[in-house]
Amino acid sequence: MSVKKISIILIFVILILDQFLKIWTKTNLVIGQETHIIGNWFILHFTENNGMAFGLDIPGEFGKISLSLFRLAAITGIAFFIRHLIRSKAHKGLIISVSLILAGAIGNIIDSAFYGMIFTDSWGRTAELFPDGGGYASFLHGKVVDMLYFPIIKGTWPHWFPFWGDHSFIFFRPVFNIADSSITTGVFIILIFQKRFFKHKEQQQP
Repeated sequence: MSVKKISIILIFVILILDQFLKIWTKTNLVIGQETHIIGNWFILHFTENNGMAFGLDIPGEFGKISLSLFRLAAITGIAFFIRHLIRSKAHKGLIISVSLILAGAIGNIIDSAFYGMIFTDSWGRTAELFPDGGGYASFLHGKVVDMLYFPIIKGTWPHWFPFWGDHSFIFFRPVFNIADSSITTGVFIILIFQKRFFKHKEQQQP
């Protein structure tokens, strides 16, 4: 199978899994509700954010619109970059890694662009898909659904520890989604194998 087909299939599989879990979460949980999958360290905890990975946020109307427009531009740029990598016969691992990043970016922009239009809000009730009265927000004003929560280690800082002494801590605290994971995985693979990826590219040059 060609690397182009692998890239396309990978992107579609990630998008399907990401959107399936997000839609299930929206239509079965309310904000703040959680379901324990494996004990107390793998939890589906429903939360929403304005679009940055791992629940980060840019406040205000300008922040929301600027973030959405930036992501649309980034998706376009990444898609053209993948096409360039395929045509230049770059390392397969690099193409797959960038495909992971693209899939994650598309997965989250779908939420931002359309979820506000097709869902009711999730405060105190499970969301309704395609409600008669319309959704909770306009185009590009939807919120990104997060649900994956891995509080692997819980404890308390010792009293002598600077600033956080006697305060509780949780590792890993961020709540994220499959799209976030896809972006992070792609970036880490590139960072770890960058010498191999770009050495291969240099060898292809005359």
